[in-house]
Amino acid sequence: MNINHHLDDATLMSYSAGSLSQGMALVVASHLAFCSACRERAEMNDAVGGVLLESLDAETIEDDMLAAILAQIDEPLERRIVEPRQAIPSLSDPEIPVPLNEYVSGPLDQLEWKRIVPGVAYYDMPWQGRGVSRLLRIAPGKSMLTHTHNGNELTLVLRGSFSDEVGRFCRGDIADLDDQIEHQPLVDSDEDCICLIATDAPLRFTTLFGKLVQPMTGF
Repeated sequence: MNINHHLDDATLMSYSAGSLSQGMALVVASHLAFCSACRERAEMNDAVGGVLLESLDAETIEDDMLAAILAQIDEPLERRIVEPRQAIPSLSDPEIPVPLNEYVSGPLDQLEWKRIVPGVAYYDMPWQGRGVSRLLRIAPGKSMLTHTHNGNELTLVLRGSFSDEVGRFCRGDIADLDDQIEHQPLVDSDEDCICLIATDAPLRFTTLFGKLVQPMTGF
């Protein structure tokens, strides 16, 4: 797998610190399952965090708090997210990274996709939050409406590819975007593009039509 788009340092640091939302952490963990380069960077962050903790005055941290922090640092990268409500047998679909596999009901093509408009469907993760955490499936030649962000957006490609103002994203690539980016992702593969997406705030559509239909998109 040739991965060309990686996680920002700030996102990896937040992940190592355990400060990401569940949806964001799931996308990061799923990308780390694909990307050895980002795994190495994440492990370095963990090591630095461990050294910093060891350098603190023992009297400044309660024993139980220090134990909890150390336990989080020692936890495997792929598991540093809240436990799923129901365990699903691992590796049911080779397209699905192990962290995500525990939150879906089967292979990608067998999920109960909900249609937004023709050619665009979604499968929500089993939790609620301020933003969105879902799988998004878009047919070849279809695009998202032009938008920017009120917060951060992570998009991991599981199948197919899309292109936008940032570049071309294929399987394993991750788009790590903030409120400085305005884009319109277009599926440029000859198969459906399936992505794992998480936001920490609603999107900000930049056209009148986008603003009108935003309630029905769930974004």
